[in-house]
Amino acid sequence: MNILILGSGGREHALAWAVMQNPKCDRLIVAPGNAGIAKIADCASLNAEDGGAVVTFAEENAIDFVIVGPEAPLAAGVADRLRDAGILVFGPSEAAARLEASKSFTKEICDAADAPTAGYGHFTDAEAAKAHVRASGAPIVVKADGLAAGKGVIVAMDEQTALDAIDDMFGGAFGGAGAEVVIEEFMEGEEASLFVLCDGEEILSIGTAQDHKRVGEGDTGLNTGGMGAYSPAPILSAEVEARAMEEIVKPTMRVMAERGMPYQGVLYAGLMIKDGQPRLVEYNVRFGDPECQVLMMRLGAQALDLMQAAAEGRLADARVNWAEDHAITVVMAANGYPGDYQKGSEIKGLAALPEDSMNMVFHAGTKAEGDKILANGGRVLNVTARGDSLTEARDRAYAMVDQIDWPEGFVRRDIGWRAL
Repeated sequence: MNILILGSGGREHALAWAVMQNPKCDRLIVAPGNAGIAKIADCASLNAEDGGAVVTFAEENAIDFVIVGPEAPLAAGVADRLRDAGILVFGPSEAAARLEASKSFTKEICDAADAPTAGYGHFTDAEAAKAHVRASGAPIVVKADGLAAGKGVIVAMDEQTALDAIDDMFGGAFGGAGAEVVIEEFMEGEEASLFVLCDGEEILSIGTAQDHKRVGEGDTGLNTGGMGAYSPAPILSAEVEARAMEEIVKPTMRVMAERGMPYQGVLYAGLMIKDGQPRLVEYNVRFGDPECQVLMMRLGAQALDLMQAAAEGRLADARVNWAEDHAITVVMAANGYPGDYQKGSEIKGLAALPEDSMNMVFHAGTKAEGDKILANGGRVLNVTARGDSLTEARDRAYAMVDQIDWPEGFVRRDIGWRAL
């Protein structure tokens, strides 16, 4: 098969790494890719959000299967354009992608599915939103309704922070994503992620993970796109996962199908778990980043078979073969992230690191300049390792972190602390 992956981050590097291990893969192109991806696959300059351009590129390069990495092309309807052209694609339709692209849409679907989630209000006007906050009190959660690259969520522990967040969102801090806001009750508990594949009818669980959203150790500081993750997540026991499937995921998929937008692709359910009861925090319509990195580390070559089965409507016959293993990824970010940071600093020491089924550095925000690897984003590297235990995986990952010579970067030193 000739395969095209759309995207340029650590998630796409991990997807490419897993796909390349499968003998079905004859040629892999990643568009636009990054410096790390370029070492294992062909990279192409392509606007991933332009459905027409993606279809033309796929036809010109005899692509058999397209895997859409990020949410923006899905929200732009790229999967629809590919399906209309008869090209096999992994990723939901534009209509189904609203489960991530609109927080208020997700709440409406949850209401129809009777899926447990936080109480909420949906606002198109700043003063009405502020009145709701004053009436509700804090802590409270303020969310930009649209896509904000994982950053449009403010967990306000006091009223003033919530009011400031409303001003920021309606003032354009998150672009068009903040033109509407959803304000939710603050849910207590431990957060974890459940990943399932859907083919429009069948649903298959493909693993659990726990992300670390806050920039600082002990889960302090600003929210980020994710500073590290590990899999599996012990809080998502078999019993809790079964409840989440029966009470949240399956009813959601049923309502989506009833409304004429059957879901096909990967669905990431962010869950808040307290006393064994899961409640939905949010849906994402693609693999999480950096959760994808630990899932791909554990799934390996079978990831391609599973994604193909979902795209072809064959999930009823698919099975996941899990090893009794653990994986962890540590994000190396540019100093200053998630605020202002500098691009262009050189990262040394990568060539000496192992690259195998137990140890990988996935590139998130890098570019090559001659023989040099330069930082080109906020989250720059995903240092990822597997082990028989989470402790073993953690020790392996941080040993690699310590061999990377990049004074302009930083990591959290406590990834996996809840489980450990």
